[in-house]
Amino acid sequence: MIETLKKFYDKYQELNKILSDPEVMKSPEAVIKYSKALSEVEEPAKIYESYLKIKNEIEELQSLDSTDIHDEIIKEISQKKSELEQIENMSGEFIESLDSDVGRNVIVEIRGGVGGQESAIFAGDLLRMYLKYAEKHKLSAEILDSHETELGGFKEVIFSVWGKSAYKLFKYESGVHRVQRVPVTEASGRIHTSTATVAVLPEATEVDVQINPDDLRVDTFRSSGAGGQHVNRTESAVRITHIPSGTVVVCESERSQIQNRVIAMKILRARLFEIKKREEESKMSDMRRTQIGMGERSEKIRTYNFPQNRVTDHRNGFTDHRLEEVMNGDLDEIVKSLTEWEMQMMAKEG
Repeated sequence: MIETLKKFYDKYQELNKILSDPEVMKSPEAVIKYSKALSEVEEPAKIYESYLKIKNEIEELQSLDSTDIHDEIIKEISQKKSELEQIENMSGEFIESLDSDVGRNVIVEIRGGVGGQESAIFAGDLLRMYLKYAEKHKLSAEILDSHETELGGFKEVIFSVWGKSAYKLFKYESGVHRVQRVPVTEASGRIHTSTATVAVLPEATEVDVQINPDDLRVDTFRSSGAGGQHVNRTESAVRITHIPSGTVVVCESERSQIQNRVIAMKILRARLFEIKKREEESKMSDMRRTQIGMGERSEKIRTYNFPQNRVTDHRNGFTDHRLEEVMNGDLDEIVKSLTEWEMQMMAKEG
């Protein structure tokens, strides 16, 4: 993880060299430009510089060959290694801070994919997995909108998660999830492969995304869900279309048209924020573009194989043979492996 900061250290060295050039110092504009660039990389460069210093000190102590002070050397090496561990933790905190969305809440959308009824049932399984995962980490969750099937699955379900580290914990889940098992709808006992799609959207504020009311078309209609007479008599469901982007959000989970509109606007803002982020990332460095938290929705990211009691993440090859525990919300080992893999990818690009 610490090696990810090497690129900042190298840049810091390069900028210091430039600023020591007498010709550059003659130009106030150049001094301001390079000084600003220097300040932007100084913090991670200093962390890496401290790491190198202590690492060299440890190597020097290990090279000493003296039985007279052996115990003292061992003690000092132990202290230095403790300092090294603290610096590595600092590097992890800094790298995490590079993600501007790290402190955000999230909106998660799950949709059944290939596999008919089984894909909808799997979407429901993923929902339960995520709700238990959120509960395990003391996060709050609320279903914003859902479309259930007769067998208890979901064609689509959208929920929000809020609390400390919500985005950090959920950001790797975007993509296609694949399940291999014998469906409850299969009479012959054959194993089927079905999919569900997950999208994790950082929750956006009005400051993040400013929406012009003139860019919206709002339609109301009768809810198609449960609700008895309410369904037949009240046009409470809301469909909002953002005309410039073509983004459409439908919400019919609440009995109040006002409540459905508020929820729909919340989802719309998150989707528009995602579009904005992707446009910005296309202009950014390779380091940011390759972070796996921003995977495409069409990318197959994970397989849940029930006959083999196995979960495999296809981005880093991590395999967990505790399928039942994972489906009950124990995603910690998978997320930890993806976090470490992402750091390694970033370090390679340095």
